[in-house]
Amino acid sequence: MTRKPTLHFIDRSSRVRAELARTAFDLGHHAEVYGDLEELSLLPPREGIIVARDDADRGGVAAMIDRLGRMGIWLPLVVFDHQPGAGRIVEAIRAGALDYLSLPLDTEKFARCMLRIEDEAGAYCERRKREIEARNLLANLSRREGEVLDLLAQGSSNKTIARELAISPRTVEIHRANMMSKLGARHPADAVRLRIDAQAGKKES
Repeated sequence: MTRKPTLHFIDRSSRVRAELARTAFDLGHHAEVYGDLEELSLLPPREGIIVARDDADRGGVAAMIDRLGRMGIWLPLVVFDHQPGAGRIVEAIRAGALDYLSLPLDTEKFARCMLRIEDEAGAYCERRKREIEARNLLANLSRREGEVLDLLAQGSSNKTIARELAISPRTVEIHRANMMSKLGARHPADAVRLRIDAQAGKKES
């Protein structure tokens, strides 16, 4: 029998955490519980599915995914809350959550959700890993190096980039070489691919 993924529940309420863990156990999952992302960060999980409260006071799903990325965590994320409105659900899905559940959990719906996400988890994790790693690399670029990369991605030559940025072609070459070095790119196509990976989540949202 295939082992079901571990579920990592995040909620400030110990009572809610206990109820969620009990539901997970009943469905054959191992469950870990955390009071917040800080507690999760003490021993970042490398497998499973994160099931967390959509906390609007802390920036909602977009902020949560950003913080998880900075922790090097790219696991699938499902969020929940008591009677979420349609606007909150749409916002969460656009930000990158794979599903939005209402409390109290409907056991059958929860089981179907976990089964579907389990099937998608491998591809999702790989995509998120590439996206996060690419964003971290691009964050090291200076503003001018980022501008050179943006224009390079549009197919612009060094001369065209120089004209667009009002700098000399030689200065473009220097920024381009520095940009390639920081990204660990051996070819311009490698740098452009990193830029595409870094923006993948934004385009999907």
